[in-house]
Amino acid sequence: MSDSIKHECGISLIRLLKPLEYYKEKYGSIFYGVNKMYLMMEKQHNRGQDGAGFASLKLDMAPGERYMSRVRSIKAQPIQDIFSQINNRINSVLTENPEIVDDVAAQKKQIPYVGEVILGHVRYGTFGKNSIENVHPFLRQNNWMHRNLIVAGNFNMTNVSELFDNLVQLGQHPKEMADTITVMEKIGHFLDDAVAKLYKQIKKQGFTKIEASSLIAERISVAKILKKAAKNWDGGYAIAGMIGHGDSFVLRDPSGIRPTYYYKDDEVVVVASERPAIQTVFNVSYDKVEELPPGNALIIKKAGRIHVDKILTPLDRKACSFERIYFSRGNDKEIYEERKALGRLIFPKVLKAVGQDLRKTVFSYIPNTAETSFLGMVKEAQSYLNKLKKEQILALGPDLTPETLQEILEVRPRIEKVAIKDAKLRTFITQDSSRDDLVAHVYDISYGSVNKHDNLVIIDDSIVRGTTLKKSILGILDRLLPKKIVVDSSAPHIRNPECYGIDMAKLEDFIAFRAALALHKERNTMAVVEEIYKKCKRSFENNESETENHVQAFYAPFTAKEISQKIGELLSPKNVKAEVHIIYQSIESLHQACPNNLGDWYFTGDYPTPGGNRVVNRAFINFYEGKNQRAY
Repeated sequence: MSDSIKHECGISLIRLLKPLEYYKEKYGSIFYGVNKMYLMMEKQHNRGQDGAGFASLKLDMAPGERYMSRVRSIKAQPIQDIFSQINNRINSVLTENPEIVDDVAAQKKQIPYVGEVILGHVRYGTFGKNSIENVHPFLRQNNWMHRNLIVAGNFNMTNVSELFDNLVQLGQHPKEMADTITVMEKIGHFLDDAVAKLYKQIKKQGFTKIEASSLIAERISVAKILKKAAKNWDGGYAIAGMIGHGDSFVLRDPSGIRPTYYYKDDEVVVVASERPAIQTVFNVSYDKVEELPPGNALIIKKAGRIHVDKILTPLDRKACSFERIYFSRGNDKEIYEERKALGRLIFPKVLKAVGQDLRKTVFSYIPNTAETSFLGMVKEAQSYLNKLKKEQILALGPDLTPETLQEILEVRPRIEKVAIKDAKLRTFITQDSSRDDLVAHVYDISYGSVNKHDNLVIIDDSIVRGTTLKKSILGILDRLLPKKIVVDSSAPHIRNPECYGIDMAKLEDFIAFRAALALHKERNTMAVVEEIYKKCKRSFENNESETENHVQAFYAPFTAKEISQKIGELLSPKNVKAEVHIIYQSIESLHQACPNNLGDWYFTGDYPTPGGNRVVNRAFINFYEGKNQRAY
């Protein structure tokens, strides 16, 4: 991807279903769970590199013995850092107590992090906050075991202020207005309430206070707690949690926006944001890994009972299509095929852009995430040429000679690795002109890969801001002296903010928005822009909770082709000699390629929750009033 955008986050939950002695005997180590969690987090490090966290819970510990451990990091390599800390602590205890090396019970008692329930998290910070306090998992502590709560998630809520006010109305005094804290405290409130009610019931039944503890663990309903806590949430989320006595859960939003997968057998239950992580780490086949249905929670009781409960009524499925285009790793079986389909489906537009002249066209891609869609595009080019060759051969009939046949068969797509991405260059110069010169060298080229006056087709998975294209890629590609540079985006125009966990919050950042604005100015239709602003303002003044997306009217006067053409003009550097064309995927082709992930609000403005409409309207107000701030 030429434009860097960040998103939150990746989760992993592992629940060991056997005693630790079982893993020591079968796998040679009681650190089986810790080792698996390390691999799970590494396999999802693409989902977050600003911070990482690990928490573990030990079952059936005696009073006075530590049963919860947590470690977090915001170092440059956060996953390696937290597991170095864990490893150092383990080695330290074993060095000081060599007699417990083969004593599983003693190791469980004395070594931290060796629990049966383990939660891992990798994080990208979307708000510019990257202090250790912002790193998951979050811990809500209490002297009552059942009231301890550890939470981590891949989510963003659009109605944090409302949820915060709800907590205040309940008599709480939250320490921060952040969605993670708010969500945890919301769950925590109803957890406290459930524990208190159960305690009263059990006491009335004649049990002692000590006996009540185990009975609360058996009887507490995690599903009921989640139903009450999540009642008014507006957002996209996959939220994992552990309760001090040993229950654990993962809850997915009712639109299925954020991805959640799980696998279970008689040894382990594992949940993750991405399916291939589970497949690789636990060596299981694709069909063994299940998707958690939207609005449902996977709940694992302390005793090992596993069930999926409906917590919220599922809405229309709007699973995030950007996960398929870019964010998730491309080694998922479905995603791999979908990305190839995106490349295949954009080929007809490419063919038209190069005037059907494939003999003088070189195909390449922007490293590295666009490689799979590039394969799909090239395969479609091969299919097109094969059909053309067949027609030519049949047309020649008896006049076909070996020489002519050879000439026809030799025509094939010209594939080159044209663009090379260098290691990140540190921008240590503050003057804009000097800094731009550094940015221009982020990419390099393979000299001699393109003949003078060839067409150069280069595919990217998406074009968000277009900054890198304008300041680096197009200029460096132009040095190869192509006649025409055709840049293909396997994604449609990004026109609207993303408010469910991806860092795309300002309208003016989007090149598609800037292109539409330029068209309004050219055509003297700025009155339309002013009217949209007034409608957005009224929606907030009237406190419309179910407001519509007024910003869709901003794009309505223009066709996708007109916006793409204007984008090409805006992104073409003045010193580039080649003719520049920018091509985008259509919404229809996106849905054809990714039929199970129809969440496309950043492209269409069709938000799955009312909070999304409020966010896009707020973003337009910020733009119109010149406020350089996020819409949520």
